[in-house]
Amino acid sequence: MSQFTRRSFLQTSAAAGASLLLTGTRASGAVDGANDRIRIAVAGLNGRGRSHIDGWLRQPNVEIAYLIDPDRNVLERRLKDLVAKTDGKVQAKGVKDFREALDDKNLDAISIATPNHWHSLMTIRAAQAGKHVYVEKPMSHDVAEGRVAVEAQKKYGVVVQHGTQRRSNAQLAGLVRDIQAGKFGRMKISYGYCCKPRKGIGHEALTSPPDHLDWNLWRGPAQIDQYHANYVHYDWHWFWETGNGDMNNQGTHQLDVARWALDDDQTHPVRVMGMGGRFLWNDQGETPNTMFAVAEYPNGQYVYFNVRNVNYSGYKHQVLNEYYFEDGGKILPNKGAKHREGGDYWRYFAKGDNEGTVLTVEDGDVTPGGNWGSFIAAVRANDPSMANGNALDAHNGCVLGHLMNNSYRLGSDVPFNAKAGKFGEDTDSYEHFMRLHEIMSTGVGLSEEDNQYTVGPWLTFDPKTETHIGDHADDANALLKDANTKEFEIPLLASL
Repeated sequence: MSQFTRRSFLQTSAAAGASLLLTGTRASGAVDGANDRIRIAVAGLNGRGRSHIDGWLRQPNVEIAYLIDPDRNVLERRLKDLVAKTDGKVQAKGVKDFREALDDKNLDAISIATPNHWHSLMTIRAAQAGKHVYVEKPMSHDVAEGRVAVEAQKKYGVVVQHGTQRRSNAQLAGLVRDIQAGKFGRMKISYGYCCKPRKGIGHEALTSPPDHLDWNLWRGPAQIDQYHANYVHYDWHWFWETGNGDMNNQGTHQLDVARWALDDDQTHPVRVMGMGGRFLWNDQGETPNTMFAVAEYPNGQYVYFNVRNVNYSGYKHQVLNEYYFEDGGKILPNKGAKHREGGDYWRYFAKGDNEGTVLTVEDGDVTPGGNWGSFIAAVRANDPSMANGNALDAHNGCVLGHLMNNSYRLGSDVPFNAKAGKFGEDTDSYEHFMRLHEIMSTGVGLSEEDNQYTVGPWLTFDPKTETHIGDHADDANALLKDANTKEFEIPLLASL
């Protein structure tokens, strides 16, 4: 936690031609009148950023005022695309540094689709500038910066909405409501899967960054000494300095849904363990492509999570959630459903019932308009409570993934076999680990002789202080806050 005592970036001198000092100001009042236009900036234009542009273009009375990216080639392409899509009606200003956009007093909001290591810092600075924030998942790259983002939202009163689109699904909100109300009995395990095939990324040599990339702005808060081509523009996900692996990439959606279904007074787990490995690929990536993790909450409920990226013949896609109850019942996705999380998506199985019953779920309470429209509605009303997936929910879900990852990062190699998890009398965890192990050993064809699991220690966590206690606490606490470069430090809570 020593990195958390650094002086705030707000106290550093200006660099890169933009003001570092942002005068703290609360968001302006609600937007009055149907004809008043919301002006928004989109930061990070490769990949997910294109979806942000399209999403805002579909919203009435919303103007894309800025496009922001440190890669000149990407920025120029998106500016041209925007003009073409709108027949020249929208001509945003292109800048490489988001701080230039935040200095615009007429800007209402920023939409963040940058690499993970930028999410919290941009959210914090935008809040300090009185701008509303739509931030891609995960909101944070580490536990400590996520807490600062939460407190910045509170202090400056801006809307912060997380890019966990399932929070805008009224059917899912209804199912969560019914689970928490005990309609199916008491839930014991909320399970998330991020099982989608990916490929290895090979090896790229250290080299100088290309001329069209402002490397200092791209790496920003991340302490990275040298450039290699596997960072830009997507494979940064698989390095700890910039990404969080698929656990807190695609998996952030399913983690958030899993945590959402717990009793609504639960914030963080008290015990966490993660295990897995990066199998077969022999590449430059650092994060696991296979993972099983368990988190226990203060009330005795559990979240399980499964990452499985190695492709093989007969690969089973699973980007979904399951719910297991103390009486032996369970809710699984209905194999015949045509629409994910639609009215016929779930099937309830009572103990001993192999057929199950398709659930009919009444809609839950969400702000209408989908993820894009709900954010704009919240901004127009200047009402942070309208966000589908607010800053605190985002933080609690992201922390869950960070802790699971951190256990893995502190792990030791053990033989690749059924005893690897060391679950003892925890038959539920052992059963679900063995499902994964069977796939990896029989389906993928990994041999015990040539492979090992990395098994992380059980980490004990204090939800109130958001720090580790007990065994391995020193090593685990060191992973709660990333080191930052001086120009782009996460501010102290006291300096918000």
